[in-house]
Amino acid sequence: MWWMMGEAGGHYCSKKTDDICGALCSQETGRFSSFSRLCCALRGVDMKTYIFLLVIVPTCLLAGYIHGQKISYFLRPLWESPPKPFHDIPHYHHSNASMATLCKLHGWGVREFPRRVYDAVLFSNELDILSIRWRELYPYITQFVLLESNSTFTGLPKPLVFASHRDEFSFIESRLTYGSLGGRFIKGMNPFYEEAYQRVALDQLLRIAGITDDDLLLMSDVDEIPSRHTINLLRWCDEVPKILHLRLKNYLYSFEFLVDNKSWRASVHRYETGKTRYAHYRQSDEILADAGWHCSFCFRRISEFVFKMKAYSHSDRVRFRRFLNPERVQRVICKGGDLFDMLPEEYTFKDIIGKMGPIPHSFSAVHLPSYLLENAEKYRFLLPGNCIREKEC
Repeated sequence: MWWMMGEAGGHYCSKKTDDICGALCSQETGRFSSFSRLCCALRGVDMKTYIFLLVIVPTCLLAGYIHGQKISYFLRPLWESPPKPFHDIPHYHHSNASMATLCKLHGWGVREFPRRVYDAVLFSNELDILSIRWRELYPYITQFVLLESNSTFTGLPKPLVFASHRDEFSFIESRLTYGSLGGRFIKGMNPFYEEAYQRVALDQLLRIAGITDDDLLLMSDVDEIPSRHTINLLRWCDEVPKILHLRLKNYLYSFEFLVDNKSWRASVHRYETGKTRYAHYRQSDEILADAGWHCSFCFRRISEFVFKMKAYSHSDRVRFRRFLNPERVQRVICKGGDLFDMLPEEYTFKDIIGKMGPIPHSFSAVHLPSYLLENAEKYRFLLPGNCIREKEC
């Protein structure tokens, strides 16, 4: 058979094939002209090259499309160095220790009266976590400041969720400064621009709330919850850093999946008029250890997971529509996997490899927000052993 491998040269195209191609190449016209041009182009190319061009190259391109993000994240240590380390401040606390003792242990003096504290957040739809946050911080917050928009960071329309549930938070009504903001709905705009736009509006709302120099301003997302004793310490102690980041225990989906202790974006500022700007990036080298909890994607319903995946600044991570499939989302939650099928965002190969795979289950519910434990039945989905989310209403 003429298409089988010839005896000479190890070629998979036989001499007869070359003869046919040669004959076709010599034809200037005729119904075989198109085929003849193809033969001329491939004349002398062996079967290994065919396999490479028609099988291996397309396979590599497909693998790059599907797993390119993973490859990029895994190779991150080759082109990006770890950020400068924080200066960790040890955190001392005991309920029976006096405030004078605790301030002294931190190297700070104690004040005659506590500073005022403002807690300011941008809100999307995190009603359960907001309730736990405000109940945790309630004893020591002077003014709760909340801003929500009718647009997501990605420009999707959304209802004013807090406004429609405001009566559920009547316990802080006398201390609440609430504002709403119209989204700009600019198609294709970088979601981080919309996020920055909303944070600037939050600066204005803080001034309306009455913040003044030397008040403490807590800057953090709703799901980044400082412990109440941390805020009480900072409001009573003198000489605390002007900008202090808070190191939080980093959880995913619930308090069953402890990722690490590296959450650092939450910060506390001694407010300075004209200088302090609300932001969510690194602003200082000082960080206070073990200062609270960050519970990311800690939602009651699958629909809330899907909404955030499409709405927040990293929505580009939803590379395939199957990522939003409710059954898949539920499986990933119970497994402790990654909703976006990504590798860990780390800066060394050791850390990347160490965090690959599902997050180990934790069976500890010690040192969690008190309101969560006091209302364990209501918030059971956030406690170990309860990964199944509620059915939609």
